[in-house]
Amino acid sequence: MALSFHNTSRNLLKGAHHPSWSCRIAFRRPQLLARVSQLPSSSDIVELQHLNNLHNQRAASILSVDVQNDAGGPDYSLVQRNLALELVRVTEAAALAAGRWFGKGDKNAADQAAVDMMRKVLNSVAMDGVVVIGEGEKDEAPMLYCGERIGDGSMFPKVDIAVDPLDGTSLTSQGRNGAISVIAVAEQGSLFDPGPCMYMEKLAVGPQVDPDSVSLDYSVRHNIKWVAKALDKPVSDVTVLMLDRPRHADLIRQCRDAGARIRLISDGDVAGAIEVAKAGAPVDMMMGIGGTPEGVIAACALKCMGGHIQGRLWPRDEKERAAAIARGYDINKILLMDDLVRGDDVFFAATGVSDGDLLRGVRYYSGGASTNSIVMRCKSGTVRFIETYHKWTKPSVTNISLDDSDDSTAMNRRTNGNGSNTHPYGGATRGRGAGQRPPW
Repeated sequence: MALSFHNTSRNLLKGAHHPSWSCRIAFRRPQLLARVSQLPSSSDIVELQHLNNLHNQRAASILSVDVQNDAGGPDYSLVQRNLALELVRVTEAAALAAGRWFGKGDKNAADQAAVDMMRKVLNSVAMDGVVVIGEGEKDEAPMLYCGERIGDGSMFPKVDIAVDPLDGTSLTSQGRNGAISVIAVAEQGSLFDPGPCMYMEKLAVGPQVDPDSVSLDYSVRHNIKWVAKALDKPVSDVTVLMLDRPRHADLIRQCRDAGARIRLISDGDVAGAIEVAKAGAPVDMMMGIGGTPEGVIAACALKCMGGHIQGRLWPRDEKERAAAIARGYDINKILLMDDLVRGDDVFFAATGVSDGDLLRGVRYYSGGASTNSIVMRCKSGTVRFIETYHKWTKPSVTNISLDDSDDSTAMNRRTNGNGSNTHPYGGATRGRGAGQRPPW
């Protein structure tokens, strides 16, 4: 339709005011003479020119591959597609694999299953990514190591990737709540590199709190007071979330002396930080010392949600302190949101492995499973909660059927000798009557 309009308007513009145009029509085709009065006037043609220009502008913006940059190649300065909607398949696959080890007492196996599936699905995503927040160095492969290139090899977009295939390995192995699989993606060079410091002090608040009113340099009492003021509630109703660690004994005492309530979690401070920014959540702020990689991932999520986080590197010993200083890190500097993640081309996705306040865990059915995920994009400010049902009879990168077999070598098997469906870990899929019916 657009092409037809374009050609029609172009022809009208070329011939509508030819000196002998109407005479030729009258002589050669008298039957068209009565229609001459219906042809466009000068004002109509100006309007057609305007509409045609708008049409061309829209086509150029939609087909961004045709827009050239200064180097003569495609201009991808504005990421048009919502990469987070593709990344959720990554966390779903990791959660489905890790959830199989829920309550089995083997946290390494749970973590390895999540890593393997996350890498497999990540390499199918159209992007050129580098892991900057991962699970170790290259010599610790097959973990998703820092510096690993991820994606299908596409030239664009070039991105930094922060991953935690299983945030809460101990939670999963012990059969406890709050484990998630998480990934964040941002423009290349925009994510903070934690270097040798694997821990940091953190202070996270929701969107209602002015980030300038709280600081890691201020007293605990001051920060709690200003959070209470921003949320229009008494200090006694403020709930502070932190990891249950011996190092937080003094922080817990200060919070209680200020009159606030304490909520302790054993692991999973990424999900905890997200809860702070979620409307109606049971916590109001997060404080304490936790992992630096988790702090960067949490910053990506909070930036998408409008929340705020501060951090300050916390070397565990003099050796780590000296290594950080030698690499140029200022260990006394407070890292604000834009220090942890720059720009607004930020995408975040997480899927629940075990039940938590933020996300429901994986549910396995006879013939499938369901997952609950959160997907966010900073540029648009959208936050989506996604419920996905996976059917083993329609295998894909996320539809990984699992049973009680421990054989993890048959990742590519889909059917057995008699043609019935076989899941990637070996063994035929159980029939509908063997267990709970799925909701589809």
